[in-house]
Amino acid sequence: MESMELASFQIISTVGGARSKITEALQCARQRNFTEAYQKIDEANEFLKEGHKNHVDLIQKEADGQEIPFSMLFMHAEDQFMSVYLLRDIAHEMIAMWKEIK
Repeated sequence: MESMELASFQIISTVGGARSKITEALQCARQRNFTEAYQKIDEANEFLKEGHKNHVDLIQKEADGQEIPFSMLFMHAEDQFMSVYLLRDIAHEMIAMWKEIK
């Protein structure tokens, strides 16, 4: 497997794990289990950190002059990456709102 394909799949895999944890966090919050909800967000952040490392590695390679080929797979990985970051931020706000509603 080419390195770009591998990097793309690594990003997709890690953000998929983060998305699952965020979904679990929202489910916990709906049950008013806020401590566990925030723990799930923390777990999602660990997945996102791993995906971010792969993302930054590619940016550094391109900044060093290495050509980074475009592919639909990589575009999908980047799309998933940014979508999950947005989902995490929205979920965090939703949990905070549910917490305020008694």
